[in-house]
Parts: sequence; C-alpha cells; structure tokens
Amino acid sequence: MIHITAIIHPEAELDPTVEVGPFSIIGKNVKIGKNTKISSHVVIDGYTEIGEENQIFSGAAIGTEPQDLKYKGAVSFTKIGNGNTIREYVTINRATGEGESTTIGDRNLLMAYSHVAHNCAIANHVIMANSVNMAGHVHIESRAVIGGVTGIHQFVHIGELAMIAGCSRIINDIPPYMLVEGTPSRVRVLNTVGLKRAGITPAESQSLKKAFRILYRSGLPLEDALEQLKLLPENSYLTHLYEFMKQSLADGRRGLTPGKFEKKIESSQ
Repeated sequence: MIHITAIIHPEAELDPTVEVGPFSIIGKNVKIGKNTKISSHVVIDGYTEIGEENQIFSGAAIGTEPQDLKYKGAVSFTKIGNGNTIREYVTINRATGEGESTTIGDRNLLMAYSHVAHNCAIANHVIMANSVNMAGHVHIESRAVIGGVTGIHQFVHIGELAMIAGCSRIINDIPPYMLVEGTPSRVRVLNTVGLKRAGITPAESQSLKKAFRILYRSGLPLEDALEQLKLLPENSYLTHLYEFMKQSLADGRRGLTPGKFEKKIESSQ
C-alpha cells in the first residue's frame, strides 16, 4: 500500500488501508482515514486530518503554510472529510490564526490547479472546476458549482446550489440558488437546473421563482423586496434565501452580488 519511495514521518497516523504513491511526502502531524488513496508526488503537511475514502491525485499540496503575511507559525489546522476527490496540483493551505482551521466537508470535487486558501470553509457536494482560486476566509455552502478560472475575493460567502459561470470575478456574496456570471459578476437567472437535480418539489421551485422575480425584476429596493418574500408560502429554501441575504447586508460582510437587468431587444424583421 505504501510505495518504497514515499517519505512518511514515523509519527504520522495512517490507517492500514491507506495507499501512498511514489515520491509522496507525509508530515509528522498528519492523520489519514481508511481507504484513502494518495497518488504520486503529493505533499501533506501541518496539523492535517483527512477522513475516509478520499482520492488525492498527483502533485497536490495539502496543509501547507498559508500565503498570508500575518502568519507567524501558529498551530493551525486543515480538516478534510470523507469521499472527496482532489485532483492534480490542487493546493489547500492551513489556517492563519492559533487553533483555527481550513475545512472541507464530504463528497466534494476539486478539479486540477484549484486553490483553497487559509481559513476557507467548503461544505458538501461542492464542485470546483479547474483553476478556481479562492482567497482567505471564503465560505462555500453545499452543492454549489463554480466554473473554471474563477477568482473569489476574501470573505465572500457563496450560497447553496448557486452556480457560477467560468472566468467570473466574484467580489460579493452569491445568494443561494442563483446563477451568476461576469466580470464583474451579476446574478443572471435562478439555477433551475440545479434545483431540479437537487430534487426540490415543484411547489418549492415555484416559490423560488417568485422570489427571484421580486428580488431582481420588480424594481423594488432590496430591503422592500426582502420584506415581500415574507408574503410567499414558507419553505426551508425560501427561508434560507431570506436569511442569507439579510446576513450579507450586515456590517462587515462583502455585500450581495447585484442582479442584471437587461432590456429585450426587438427583432427588426
């Protein structure tokens, strides 16, 4: 299970079922759960905990020091759950402050060359396409999809089941269930395909469609539009959308990504 050229610190804790490929390096304070497969030339360092049945491809670097000038050698952590796929040359930095963590949940797909910076938190079933770059303290909720070559500003919060098109520049929070695109980014439409795949009911979907029209097509000021959402039939998705947007308007947050209001161009024919 362990290639002869791999270098593993004798105090690292690896389940006997863990596979480690050629020339990989695993540091002293690393813990790795059962059935995790580590390919060649992988570096796992720092106080890093990796759960079960993860697959880590060649060249990935996990738990390395944060790229943060505030970092002064504090004991900080990287915590990764179960069933994740971490592709070639992904980099995941540990947190900056004493006792803090960079966290990744379960069943996520991080495609090649993605970067997860210090103190980021990724929930479950998130897909990050190639070369997505996250600054520090970014929070991504479950089942979000982020297109390739997208840059995400520090402290941005991305809601569940949001979809971000490739090559976007994300500088503000992305509300749940929305499809976002552009540089600068704009909310374009409701992520109806993602909602359908997630198995939400027709009634819940219809409620979110009405919410989208109120928020982005009614012309109401945002605070008034949020109050109008309270008049819609309540469900857990609508409640989460309302609470997310209210929190994004609080002091110290990045604020919300605006909507795109396009006029329909009439054909001359």
